[in-house]
Amino acid sequence: MDFIKKTLEDFGVEASVGDYLSTIIFIIFVIVVSLVAKYIAKKITLKFATRYVSKSSNRWSRYFLERKIFQRLTHYVPAIILYYFSYSFPSYQGLLIKLVIMYMIIVTIIILDALLNVANDIYTTFEVSKVRPIRGYIQVIKIFIFMIGGILVISNLMGQSPVILLSGIGALSAVVMLVFKDSILGLVAGIQLTSNDMLRVGDWIEMPKYDADGSITDISLNTVKIQNWDKTITTIPTYAMISDSFKNWRGMQNSGGRRIKRSIYIDTNSISFCTSEMIEDFKKIQYLQSYISTKQKEIDDYNVRYEIDRSSLVNGRALTNIGVFRAYIQAYLEKHPGIHKEMTLMVRQLAPQETGLPIEIYAFTNKTEWAVYEGIQADIFDHIIAIAPSFGLRIFQNPTGHDFRSEHRSDSTSPSIRGEAT
Repeated sequence: MDFIKKTLEDFGVEASVGDYLSTIIFIIFVIVVSLVAKYIAKKITLKFATRYVSKSSNRWSRYFLERKIFQRLTHYVPAIILYYFSYSFPSYQGLLIKLVIMYMIIVTIIILDALLNVANDIYTTFEVSKVRPIRGYIQVIKIFIFMIGGILVISNLMGQSPVILLSGIGALSAVVMLVFKDSILGLVAGIQLTSNDMLRVGDWIEMPKYDADGSITDISLNTVKIQNWDKTITTIPTYAMISDSFKNWRGMQNSGGRRIKRSIYIDTNSISFCTSEMIEDFKKIQYLQSYISTKQKEIDDYNVRYEIDRSSLVNGRALTNIGVFRAYIQAYLEKHPGIHKEMTLMVRQLAPQETGLPIEIYAFTNKTEWAVYEGIQADIFDHIIAIAPSFGLRIFQNPTGHDFRSEHRSDSTSPSIRGEAT
């Protein structure tokens, strides 16, 4: 400062003006030195950090570069320079030191925030992160860091001990609870979800209340993000996963089998006993040869043992087309390459309804992928619907316009309509 004043006086500047000019020039000089020093430190740090990361076999080191840890450390350089030069301004030294300390506290908070992000990035490289994510806990730590940092900044500016400010937090607890209500609820919910292994990133869940049906992409302190199958994003409060119900399909995916539970409806007017001609035709069906032989022998032995009069179909036992049809579907599914052989497999008859007799297929595919599962299911029911007429059965469906037109044409060509004798 004295050197600048003397130089200005040598140029003929008055002493009173020289004091102001020397101060301004010195401030500009300090600022320029600080910026240049930061720029040089940033360039040198980045150069060595990039070289180290490119040569390092440690895959985690790149996260420090991506989160700009090294660049943020260089913010300490101008703070140190400003702190050193603050002694050149005795009148404002106290204020300058407070500002420098405040700046360093803020830089420290930013660096700690970036380090926590690095910790989360490193943790997500492990498979356990899908089971027990820590992002919610990291967000809680960040909240405390920012709160403590804010207290330190305020206490530094006020020149008071942080303990005095901390003692007043009790009075602000109600306000804190109100402001951070969602965060507190989310923290508690996150602990429950994690400890009970209820949710993982990548799980397929359904939550009709929020119109959510898709895969979880992110679990944070306050929200759970779900990418629906139509590629839209649904955001649900974390605490809602505890207070409301949802369906998690992870169990199905891990089991290796996906359930088929669908019925076809048979027109009851088409159900009948099997004639000898029908039985002979059924014997030609590969899946039914063993069943027909065994069942026919069982029925004949029963009727002979109890001396059943078979002149009436009502007496004794006999094969029905619906029973043979069920046996065929059972054998067909047991041989189908897309059906899981170690899980429940049955073809059952449900209670008759106004839409016919339901024949329900209850089985599991050996593929859980959605598109593959739908393909296997469609292939099975395509075949069942197509072969039903071969058993003398009709699939029930409500009359369509085509049925009414066909009936009308039939009536219009009948002898009674044409006035002919019947």
